[in-house]
Amino acid sequence: MKVSLIQTSLIWENAEANRNNFEKLINGITESADVIVLPEMFATGFTMEPSVGAETMDGLTVNWMKKMAVVKDCAVTGSLVIVEHGNYYNRLLFVLPDGEIKYYDKRHLFSLAGEDKAYAAGTERLIVEYRGWKICPLVCYDLRFPVFSRNTEAFDLLLYVANWPTPRLAAWDALLKARAIENMCYVAGVNRIGKDNNGHEYPGHSQVLDYLGANTVPPSSIEGVFTVTMDKQSMLETRKKLGFLNDRDHFTVLG
Repeated sequence: MKVSLIQTSLIWENAEANRNNFEKLINGITESADVIVLPEMFATGFTMEPSVGAETMDGLTVNWMKKMAVVKDCAVTGSLVIVEHGNYYNRLLFVLPDGEIKYYDKRHLFSLAGEDKAYAAGTERLIVEYRGWKICPLVCYDLRFPVFSRNTEAFDLLLYVANWPTPRLAAWDALLKARAIENMCYVAGVNRIGKDNNGHEYPGHSQVLDYLGANTVPPSSIEGVFTVTMDKQSMLETRKKLGFLNDRDHFTVLG
């Protein structure tokens, strides 16, 4: 599977400007990809004023994602602010090239920034089966909670989309590596760069790690599109040889 990570700055609460920037970067991808990954809240930045940038599931940004998926014949994923049934969600959309949409509402809301006061939390994890791969997409703060990320479904790829600030960069790098090693799967993390309107700086460090924790896309702080090919057969052979997942604990995640 070939995955392209898009790392760029975000224009604060300006969905049209962000869509235009991402479309330019997506159109610049010359090699075919299976999945294109955008950051958390890619249309607005990490806003705690959801009413300003909220969209519906039939809104401009969702339809733009569907258009990009068709144009590039690949899945497009990232999170945005969605309003539904009177609640606001930090919702990750996984848009397939045939127009089908899978989605996951962020479970672990970032209370330090008041996200738990502005948004409703999700309750269920999403596993997407796509082009022979099982993918588990999660959002930013979820990275700090290994039980929720645990590989109980034998998924092949963990995806994290984020707005992860510079002061906690060491945690971002360390936890992505830990999730890859403990789950014996590929892990991709996509973070933004630049500064938001609250003065928070973001370092990028989007990266891909293999099932043993080695970087296949090393982290950097520059704007760019980073594409990697993942080898599922090699991963499965290594899992079988080492057998670590056979010894994992069995548990149930409660509300």
